[in-house]
Amino acid sequence: MTKTYDIVIVGAGSAGSAIASRASEDPTRDVLLLEAGADYPDPATTPFDLINSHNNSYREHDWGLGYSPTEGRSAPLPRGKVTGGSSAVNTTIALRGIPEDFDEWDELGNGEWAWNKVLPAFKRLERDLDFPDADYHGDAGPISIRRYPERELLEHQHAFLESARSLGYPSCEDANAPDSEGAGPHPMNKLGRMRVSCAIGYLAPARARPNLTIEPSTFVRRLIIEGDRCTGVEVERDNGTIELVRGHCVVLSAGAIMSPAILKRSGIGPKRELEQFGIDLIRDATGVGDNLCDHPALAVSCVAKDASIIDADQPLIQTILRYTAAGSDKRNDLQIELLSFGPNRRGRATFAIAAVLEYTFGRGFLRLASADPHVAPIIENRFCEDDRDARRLASCFRDTLAFTKAPPLDGMIEELAFPNLKRGIDDETMLKLCKGRSSSGYHPCGTARMGPKEDPQSVVNEYGQLHTLENVLVADASIMPSVPRANTNLTSIMIGEKIGEWLRTSPTIYGL
Repeated sequence: MTKTYDIVIVGAGSAGSAIASRASEDPTRDVLLLEAGADYPDPATTPFDLINSHNNSYREHDWGLGYSPTEGRSAPLPRGKVTGGSSAVNTTIALRGIPEDFDEWDELGNGEWAWNKVLPAFKRLERDLDFPDADYHGDAGPISIRRYPERELLEHQHAFLESARSLGYPSCEDANAPDSEGAGPHPMNKLGRMRVSCAIGYLAPARARPNLTIEPSTFVRRLIIEGDRCTGVEVERDNGTIELVRGHCVVLSAGAIMSPAILKRSGIGPKRELEQFGIDLIRDATGVGDNLCDHPALAVSCVAKDASIIDADQPLIQTILRYTAAGSDKRNDLQIELLSFGPNRRGRATFAIAAVLEYTFGRGFLRLASADPHVAPIIENRFCEDDRDARRLASCFRDTLAFTKAPPLDGMIEELAFPNLKRGIDDETMLKLCKGRSSSGYHPCGTARMGPKEDPQSVVNEYGQLHTLENVLVADASIMPSVPRANTNLTSIMIGEKIGEWLRTSPTIYGL
């Protein structure tokens, strides 16, 4: 007879790894963690692209997805396909959203996600090496976080902070302080060169538990639904074998792209879309795949006067500026950061300064392209179609250009490779650039958003449970009602922390 697990978790990414670790702390629960990608149980033999926190891993452990940032364009959308998920391939930026982000989630009917309710989970996940005694930081969590001290900053990263001061921005020693703003070192989940992913922070110490099973190279095709209940998942092994895996509770933690795609292939989604591909409708859930949120960004490309400062073996990012757009009532809705190296342009060494819109009004969507689970979904971000977004990103891009004229950074720039300043920096030109050239910050979320059952566009309740089906929940960036004003990895881990703790300490919520 096939074993039935207490908890089956789909996806060993940022949230899924945290859930597996926390839920399996109860030795009476059999927990199965399924991952489509590879698994590397021994950190000593983990491939270098996953260890190397100085840059992202773009290809070796990637889903190979593409997206359309703006109309008529397509680009790769890197997503981690490996235990640890995108936490194992990203830039190791450990930035929290600000309190207002989570209080807005609360105002939408998700009381368990107010700032005072999520702060304990943020503290529980982290081991902050710089501010362990602050009452808003943790000092014993699985994810180690530190900031580059001034002596470790690259020359142009240091110049970025000096230029920020010359432009009148305040200094900020801890960007994760609840009331923080200004320029300073980035909080990062890295130790030396090692990326402290969720595979290392959460899964490595949990692997010895006999009640936790990790099965890599296992692709989840769809949910198994019997009546009003989800009873397991249909999986495909590396050798092509298709099997059923049974569970009393199924947790979808496959990420903001794959979780809604699995729901749709299982018959849970917009009726018209599912009928188009001959998928039997189980539940008409119009919100699945809608509300796609992300951070649109546009970068100034700078040709370095001294090519020797550009070294792709050095950290890609070390510093950050968070600030508020003029006239905006959304605090810290803009971000500027320096990228230590960029593409070689006709033999010239470059670095970049990125303008990023952190609070967005516009939304995109995710649609199936086929009922075949191996065909990637269609991802349309529609960046800057909302004029409120376009205007604020344009102002941020203009602020970013000011850095190229501010000492001491200005003395390190030979010329700009992008944009062409001969075309002007007037409002019309800046808006056109943002609407035509902005790209993803690689922070997709919101595609199965949480909210009260009375909200027809919400997909899950505040505990991650599907409104329309028992024994299944979504627990990853999909459930965020909106993108936080920060890189999303730490918030995704926080979601895993909260739901993992609920599964462990309040299992009756989930019928366990």
